[in-house]
Amino acid sequence: MKKEQGREVQKGSVMTIKRKQHSAQFKFRVALAAAKEEKTLSQLASEYGVHPGQISQWKRQLLSEGVEVFGRNGPHPAQVQDTVQAELYEQIAP
Repeated sequence: MKKEQGREVQKGSVMTIKRKQHSAQFKFRVALAAAKEEKTLSQLASEYGVHPGQISQWKRQLLSEGVEVFGRNGPHPAQVQDTVQAELYEQIAP
């Protein structure tokens, strides 16, 4: 076996690496810290163990979609879809 960047790799075999999956709460916390701009992206990346580009993407998503969180005055989208679906079923039912 030989070591590549801290991983053991057998000759002739392919090693798969499982990607990290972060919770929505973690993403929000990191994006919020980035939006505050109290630390640089590099500082946040080393603090949270995430690539700076990923932090930028989460920050951009928070700032662009954050308005939707507070702008939900109407019914939940799932409720609207259920209502429309029920009306359509009534139209095609004999």
